[in-house]
Amino acid sequence: MIRPTLFYHLQDFETEQALVQLEGAQTYNKLRSTDDLSWITQLEANRIDVAIIELPRLSREDYLALLESSAIADVEFIFLSDGLPNPHLDKLLSKYAGYHFRKPIDMSLLCETLADFAQHLVANTSTRIRPFASELDQYGLLVGSSLPMHRLYRTIRRVSAAESNVLIIGESGAGKELVANTIHLASPRVNKPYIAINCGALSPELVDSELFGHVKGSFTGANRDHQGVFEQAEGGTLFLDEVTEMPLEHQVKLLRVLENNEYRPVGSPKVLKANVRIVAATNRDPLVAIEQGQLREDLYFRLAHFPIQVPPLRERGEDIVGLAKHFLAYRNAAEKQSKVFSPSSLEAIAAHTWPGNVRELKHAIERAYILADHEITPEHLQLTPSLDKESAAEENVVIPQGMRLEELEKIAIYQALETSQGNKTDTAEQLGISVKTLYNKLSKYEQESDVQTADADSVSEDPVSNSVAKY
Repeated sequence: MIRPTLFYHLQDFETEQALVQLEGAQTYNKLRSTDDLSWITQLEANRIDVAIIELPRLSREDYLALLESSAIADVEFIFLSDGLPNPHLDKLLSKYAGYHFRKPIDMSLLCETLADFAQHLVANTSTRIRPFASELDQYGLLVGSSLPMHRLYRTIRRVSAAESNVLIIGESGAGKELVANTIHLASPRVNKPYIAINCGALSPELVDSELFGHVKGSFTGANRDHQGVFEQAEGGTLFLDEVTEMPLEHQVKLLRVLENNEYRPVGSPKVLKANVRIVAATNRDPLVAIEQGQLREDLYFRLAHFPIQVPPLRERGEDIVGLAKHFLAYRNAAEKQSKVFSPSSLEAIAAHTWPGNVRELKHAIERAYILADHEITPEHLQLTPSLDKESAAEENVVIPQGMRLEELEKIAIYQALETSQGNKTDTAEQLGISVKTLYNKLSKYEQESDVQTADADSVSEDPVSNSVAKY
């Protein structure tokens, strides 16, 4: 059995001693960096499988050298830091995925990660996988130190190396698109395009054109050739968000591409080959969507070669407060401020159930940051008390007698728009409808308002009608 090699570049002696004694590190040959040569030179000069790098020792030039190094594509990186915002690391992790542990280091999780690397490396001695990245702890574009997140990291690392289609399942705002992007960053397709499209925002008349492209003159308004997302993502990864919102008749066409790896642009006699990896996502239970006629069963089995469940924020324990501090730290760095949370605001953040998940938390911190002068208090967070399902069921919702269903729907939509500060994507997800449906309803309300305004104007211009209207 070939033992993998672990390279480490650390400045803290206690961390170094704890590292070499970890059970997960015992299956490695260990190589310590020396001070007489650049650590990147040492990394390139040896056959390294896993590298643990302590960030405070790295200069801007180190990051640039690492980005240009051939070793980055062959080594699994684990970065250790004090957790301060680091734009150089962000740039590095946006190019290649790698783990990022914040101090104090959870040695048990580090041990599990090293053991997981070793198991995979021993089983695949001829195959090396591209690195990964993230923060809090971090993996790719994902941030979190909880056990559910570390399980998610390991799942992504394994599936990324394969070519299987992936279906990401999770609540709105939980980070499904970040999971999809991290899968791409950690895959052999990392240097090829990553294209994302929201299936719920597609006009039914233009779905074929958006997916497969069209040629000039193929329909009214087709004034030039257009590349569809399959052609744009050639060689890379295509992310289909809200796939259950795609009309069933178009799901059939998508299924055909997945089965034959072929598609035809609208109006073209030419059949093109598709070389893309499909990653899809839904905030619905796929089996329920199948029962309700929103998702074809055969398409589900084609998409879900490997299903991944993204944990909601409420199941991530201390990640809730950790993410709040993470978002605040980055705002402070961007604005050159030093705002802080009060103890009571951290208690409120930890106690909230966050039905909108990470997206809701981020927006709450952004709003509180703007409102607060120095210390963020619960009043700045403006959190609505959360109700569990039982207490929510016991609440008596008063609906005015005689109000039509359409009016209730209209009120709900405008209230959701106000809550999400006008963000239509967030509003649609909050209401459980597609973005296109939301736009259609808002357009209808505007037309009704225009008609009412026109009627009012006509009344004001007609003295006879005005006199009648007074009585």
